[in-house]
Amino acid sequence: MRLSQYFMPILRDDPKEAEIISHRLMLRAGMIRQEAAGSYSWLPMGFRVLKKIEQIVREEQDRAGAIEVLMPTLQSADLWKKSGRYDAYGKEMLRVKDRHDREMLYGPTNEEVITDIFRSGIQSYKDVPRNLYHIQWKFRDEVRPRFGVMRGREFLMKDAYSFDLTAEAGQHSYNKMFVAYLRTFARLGLKAVPMRADTGPIGGDSSHEFLVLAETGESGVFFDKDFHAMDWENFDIDYDDVGAVKNLVAEFTSKYAATDEKHDVVEFDARVAKDKQLSGRGIEVGHIFFFGDTYSKPLGCEVQGPDGKKVTLQSGSYGIGVSRLVGGIIEASHDKGGIIWPEAVAPFKVGLINIKAGDAEADAASDKIYKALQAKGVEVLYDDRAQPGGAKFATMDLIGLPWQVIIGPRGLKDGMAEVKHRKTDARENVALDKVVEKFTA
Repeated sequence: MRLSQYFMPILRDDPKEAEIISHRLMLRAGMIRQEAAGSYSWLPMGFRVLKKIEQIVREEQDRAGAIEVLMPTLQSADLWKKSGRYDAYGKEMLRVKDRHDREMLYGPTNEEVITDIFRSGIQSYKDVPRNLYHIQWKFRDEVRPRFGVMRGREFLMKDAYSFDLTAEAGQHSYNKMFVAYLRTFARLGLKAVPMRADTGPIGGDSSHEFLVLAETGESGVFFDKDFHAMDWENFDIDYDDVGAVKNLVAEFTSKYAATDEKHDVVEFDARVAKDKQLSGRGIEVGHIFFFGDTYSKPLGCEVQGPDGKKVTLQSGSYGIGVSRLVGGIIEASHDKGGIIWPEAVAPFKVGLINIKAGDAEADAASDKIYKALQAKGVEVLYDDRAQPGGAKFATMDLIGLPWQVIIGPRGLKDGMAEVKHRKTDARENVALDKVVEKFTA
């Protein structure tokens, strides 16, 4: 993509309404535009990142055996009344009536709908276990939406729902999602520490939040320093191996880690040496629950068991804040110059900078590299604008593409381009005919 033909409304100065770094940088980099309190339009640069995160989440859900569906944003209030949550959920739920005066709601979550869908489509115990998920927009009417996409009212979420015959089988489904989340966040370049957490309005007994450490996090967190020494990359596992999955979950839950709601000072002191006790703030990027028959029982989600008797199914739900992750990644990966995207989610892999646009030699060399990168399938943003070099460097640092290829008259005299790695600021001169070789699609 040529930057001269792209839509990326850069802001020079920090917006006054932005309180945290991710909100400031997303607005400055032209990734989002606020339409109402807590509601944003996703502009081209931001939308590319959002879709890449969504795809990684989807791939890891599929790998764990979950099956994708799509449920509506508007739901009937009747199901929520059956589950008992319609009045209990509070003012965060947006309640509306259609033209026939039927009570509806804009879904903040989907436990009721998916349970009703599954109940109507199953015949016997042979139809379980199953895990259904979708990636859909949600709405929660926050009292004070703030921090940009980190605490908005409208947000994109992946929510999955497992159905099992027994509590033991349900625990395995829970464990599979636990491991899938470790894999997902590792691919996104994040260490998301699993922590014991309250179940809140979802209900149930077992719950873990996955939190990325950041000063601007909404939750206080307390954890063992040894988490930093764990292997956050090697999560290759056979999901059908119940023991292996259970052991990996046990490894990541054996060390103390809790949000402030679940923090126990006495237990913390007993389990963690003083020199290994860490505390700080965390951003919730995922939350998983196992709630047994909390929804299946009132909604009549049951099957005929192997002995012919009716069995109420055991369920869990598993959420990832897809749009929130865009802000979370920025909070965890930035510097004074701007965003530093992990390659897996970067809107483009390479930023190609023509320092002297309009110069015949510079244009020819830049165009040649641009076309060759495109032909190779490398996503490249080509800054071909007639602007000073300093402004182009600042723009590329702000938007945080992993690599920069810089073409200018000085380097061209020696047949060289400068290649810069955004995260480390490491630079090297590379022969023009070798530049494209450095990058893979």
